[in-house]
Amino acid sequence: MYNADTERYDRLPLRQVGNTGLSLPIISLGLWHHFDSSSPAYDRKKLILKAFDHGIFSFDCADRYGSPEVGSAEAFLGTLLKDELKQYRDELVVTTKVGFRTGPGPFGEFLSRKKILQSIDHSLQRLGTDYVDIYYAHRFDPKTDLFESLQALDQVVREGKALYIGISNFDSEQTKRAAEIFKDLGTPFTVNQVSYNMLNRDAEKDNLLKVLEDEHKGLVAYGPLAEGLLSDRYLEKIPAGFKIHRTSQAVFDQGTQKVEEKLRKLNGLAKKRGQSLSQMALAWLLRKQVVASVIIGTTSLQHLEDNLKAVKNMNFSKDELDYLERILQ
Repeated sequence: MYNADTERYDRLPLRQVGNTGLSLPIISLGLWHHFDSSSPAYDRKKLILKAFDHGIFSFDCADRYGSPEVGSAEAFLGTLLKDELKQYRDELVVTTKVGFRTGPGPFGEFLSRKKILQSIDHSLQRLGTDYVDIYYAHRFDPKTDLFESLQALDQVVREGKALYIGISNFDSEQTKRAAEIFKDLGTPFTVNQVSYNMLNRDAEKDNLLKVLEDEHKGLVAYGPLAEGLLSDRYLEKIPAGFKIHRTSQAVFDQGTQKVEEKLRKLNGLAKKRGQSLSQMALAWLLRKQVVASVIIGTTSLQHLEDNLKAVKNMNFSKDELDYLERILQ
């Protein structure tokens, strides 16, 4: 029988999400890749339980995650919620999302009222829980009136199927509009989850961080290591055909050689700080209070433990930040 480490809350700082009552560990675990029906169940369970022992109590999922069976990542997490983590459910922040395609036809994707209200029930069934802690609109829907989508999300909360609502991949203007509508509805909207890392700073260029600060909401960063680019794996050479998330494709606009040069310079600074490149990349994001948590997607116990060491040094001197700006231009 699994018993969680009694010192788990002493190991990882927590951060309040905006001005809400929700707090998150500054590092969360994502189940996007390799937590599904085709993955080794024992190894994945071991990793999630080890993460919880280290203070990660936030687990990020979506109805779309899973290969070859869409939704199987939720089902996998559901087995842990039913078994090993059952007695700890009140401590966990379980999140899932709706919006990307999960089936055929007009209601297989996006954010119609029908799609949202059907999808939350399917997600809860797979997760085997009565509610999720955060339910995300996974992407902006250009075809559906925003009020329809957000009113449906509000209903999800009012029916007790989610405690908080989040949005994901919404730009600054879309976020402002959503915040206004949620405010009128009285919805506990709390966070925007977006792609954000040292190499992909669209959230800054779009003024999204400022909007979230003004609205007293938080940002959760996914892809904080740019699919592993911000690690020691690619310091010598980025392989041809390297797959990067669609949100970070502009990283290669100046060619892979330019990125390799940046990575080597970044790694040099990380060494001076007594960190790995990955640890510095996570710390760089977390130096801003508006960033409530970063989502790592590792399946390796060693990588998990290495990434957690980022919290040992999240302070940057002005000289370091100035140098980073020159590298990242």
